[in-house]
Amino acid sequence: MANIQLGFIGAGNMAEALARGILGAKLVEAGQMIASDPDQGRRDLFEDELKIPTTSDNRAVIEQASVIVIAVKPQVFDKALAPLGSLFGPKKLLISICAGLSTRHIEETVADGTRVVRAMPNTPMLAGRGMSAVCAGKNAKPADVAKAQRLLGAAGQVIRVPEDLMDAVTAVSGSGPAYFFYLTELLAAAGVKVGLSEDDARLLARVTFEGAAKLLAESAEGPHELRRRVTSPGGTTEAAIKTFESLGLAKIVAAAVEAARNRGREMGR
Repeated sequence: MANIQLGFIGAGNMAEALARGILGAKLVEAGQMIASDPDQGRRDLFEDELKIPTTSDNRAVIEQASVIVIAVKPQVFDKALAPLGSLFGPKKLLISICAGLSTRHIEETVADGTRVVRAMPNTPMLAGRGMSAVCAGKNAKPADVAKAQRLLGAAGQVIRVPEDLMDAVTAVSGSGPAYFFYLTELLAAAGVKVGLSEDDARLLARVTFEGAAKLLAESAEGPHELRRRVTSPGGTTEAAIKTFESLGLAKIVAAAVEAARNRGREMGR
């Protein structure tokens, strides 16, 4: 990928995380990238910390780069890209990380023949531990998907799925970090309720989940087996797990994921 010219339309946190991963993996040099963003602060960060040239003009990115990552909010995609759609075409690979936007919608916004790959990363990409999924548009070649996977893989792991499952991916891994953070909040609040100080409860919850996640990542065993090992018959953990089960936690989680998936479908219409 030494000769690639990579552009970012949108220089927010996800674009930054991806750029840092790409630089760290030495896939593309900073001077071979360009990023656009309306916010001067974000442009300054890319230039000062990442040494990536920036502009406030999206047109300049499209004209200069052969691979363009679209990293804007879904609700501003049409406003940002529609006026410049004719600048795309068969020579351009467009990688969209806009949640909910289908490859069909993207292809209808840009010039015919544009090779589109849709991706759904998540915020742990900021820590180099992202989880992404990709799917191909009608004009994307296997090499285009492989290129997108390699770029995204610089900041985490990547899987390929059919597009009709992208909303499910969004519901599980795209929104998943928020579920984890929410559960951490709830566990800390519960600790305060049983007598711990707020500082101690937050520390206990955070470090416990951090350690458990690391253990899961490094273990050959799945979460079910790791949970079983902690859950002694008649012990404290079993009492907690039985309470979760009696209150229908499994149904709550399933319903929440389904709601997130359905909302993704609505956003894509």
